Formats: sequence, C-alpha cells, structure tokens
Amino acid sequence: MKRRRNLYDSVSMEDIIKVYRRQIRVNTKNKYKIKRFEDFYSINISRVKKTFENENYAGGMYNIFLIQEPKYRIIMSQNIYDKLINHVVASKFLLLVLDRCLIETNIATRLNKGTHFGIKLIKKYLNNLKGETIYALKYDISKYFYNIDHEILLDLLNKKIKDKKVLDILKKIIYSTDREYVNRTIEKLKNMEIERIRGLNISDKEKNIKIREIEQIPLYKKGRGLPIGNMTSQILAVFYLNELDHFIKEDLGSKYYIRYMDDGVILSNDKEYLKNCLKEIEKMVLKYRLCLNRKTKIINVSKEGLDFLGFRYCIIDNKVILKVRKLTKKNFKRKMKLIREEKIPLESGLRIISSYRGHLKWGNCYNLMKITLKNQF
Repeated sequence: MKRRRNLYDSVSMEDIIKVYRRQIRVNTKNKYKIKRFEDFYSINISRVKKTFENENYAGGMYNIFLIQEPKYRIIMSQNIYDKLINHVVASKFLLLVLDRCLIETNIATRLNKGTHFGIKLIKKYLNNLKGETIYALKYDISKYFYNIDHEILLDLLNKKIKDKKVLDILKKIIYSTDREYVNRTIEKLKNMEIERIRGLNISDKEKNIKIREIEQIPLYKKGRGLPIGNMTSQILAVFYLNELDHFIKEDLGSKYYIRYMDDGVILSNDKEYLKNCLKEIEKMVLKYRLCLNRKTKIINVSKEGLDFLGFRYCIIDNKVILKVRKLTKKNFKRKMKLIREEKIPLESGLRIISSYRGHLKWGNCYNLMKITLKNQF
C-alpha cells in the first residue's frame, strides 16, 4: 500500500462540525462540558479550525481519574476542544489510512467489526472445527496500553503516512504521556484510594485484595504508553500489532484467528500446531517491546470451554452454547440491584438495561434476563 500524503490540509470546517455533532455532542456524558462549549459554539469551532490551519496544537492537560468498573483502572479525560481535535485526527487521518491495512478479524474499535462481529466469528469457527477436539491458544499482552513504544509506533505510522503535518500532530498526542504531571496525578490517586480503603468497614482480606489491585496499576515509562480514553489511542492500539496479525494469518497460516485489542485467540484441532504458534508469537511481540502475560495459555475448548468477548463458549451435545461469564452475571445482577434501590438514576438505569439486553441476547441467556429482571423489578 502506498504511503498517504496530502491528508492534513483536507480538514474542513464541515468535517469539524460533522465530527462534533455526530461523535462529541452525542457521546459526551458530561453535558455541562457540552453546554459550556456551546455557549460560545462558533468561537470554539473556529478555534479548532484555526488550530489546524496554524499547525500549533499543543494539547491540554488530561483530567485523570480512577474508576472501579469492573476493576480499578485509570481514565484520562479531555476537555471538549482537545477531544474534538482528537476525534478529527482519528476520523480524517487514522481511520482513513489504517483501517484498510488491518486484517478482517481484528475486531476492536472498527465500524461493523466490533464485539458482536467477533462473537459470530467465534461461533462460526467452533462450528467448523467441531467433531474433533478443539484447542485454543489464547494470548494476552501484559499492560498493553502502558507499554506501546512511541518510537516503534511512529516508525509504523511513517510506513503508512507521508504527510509530515499529520505525523507532527500525532507525535504531540502520543508523547503526551511523557508529561510529569501524568504520573504524579496517577500516584496521588492511587495513594488516596488506598487510604480510603484502609478506613472501610470490611475484612482485612477484602482490603488487601483491593489494595493489591490498585498497586498493580502501572505508571508511564518515558517513551512508552498511550493515553487511556482517547479515540486516537484506541485506533493506534488496534494498529500497533497489525504486523503480528498478518504474521499469524499469513506466515503461520492460522485460518481461525481473532484479535480484540490486546487479547488474541487462535482455534485449531492441532495442539502441537498451537504450541509452535505460541513460540513464534512470543518472539514476535518482543520486537515491539511487549511481552505475553500469565493468562496466555492453550486450552482444551471441548472440555473447558473458552472465555472471550464476555461469554464462555462450550461444546455441548456437539452444539456451540454461549454461557454468560460469572463476572458478567455478577455485574449484571449488581447493577440491577442498584437500579431497583434508586442508587442509579432511572434514565441511566434504562440505558444500562438496554445495553445488557443487547449483549446478552447473543448468548443462551434468556432465563438469566427473565429471572433477574423479574426479581429486581
């Protein structure tokens, strides 16, 4: 594929307005931020356009916070101005160039190729392989977002994009994790939450579990990592292992392979073949200064089932059955309880119920939905 040029100067006022209306305005949960932006809408939209014209984007500070849903993790939120620029960069530069070079079964953050597309693929692959013992190599990259190497990423982007202006603004976004306040804020948040947990009226065992989880949240190393929460980060993380995807599909000849961000699955009836794949993948990821974590393993799917994309896939009476994972079931019941007790506002609660209905309908979960909703409401 030829390197793309003349991308940066193609950004128009219409593009910016379209991104704002279709993505930012609709998807930003903090409506106060939207109101403040729209109080001076024309000025703010013009300011974004001027930023592209003057090539002087610097990037504001992130609002960094700690959430526990379903486990402790860091989120880095942007103001509307920075978020809008980030989404324009994502849609006008990254998606336009990078999506076409990705394999079909790279299924995160892509139009019509998300979680439910992946679920359909897994079911299809298992049906193709059933009749003999099915094995799965399931690999997981350790602390993926924190370990993506800036220079390697920019070298990969340079192979696809020839427009210096685009590469310059991407550098500013990618290097934003190197700012000193980022790690300082993360450290402060971790310490504050640990102190709060120590004061809770729960068992020492529960406290230790929560504290260990918080302590495992890493800090950013110089020249490594992407901001967690950016649209550009999601696309760049999907792209970073693109060469690995092509290696698995083309060099290793894996017919039944899917990757969702930092989780990959190869299905086969041949366990020895998967052992060889694992050795080659371990070597390949080292080239990107990454490593596989302890969750990486080869599973007998016919006996144990396979956990992926929110479901456990089991072969029962030669049929592929999707059971909801224990963690998903636990979170679903907990959320329904919070809605019933009015600890979650009704409007948000209805969105949560609709989201769970949309996800669980893909599995054999009719009774779970029926019983849980009946008990809670």
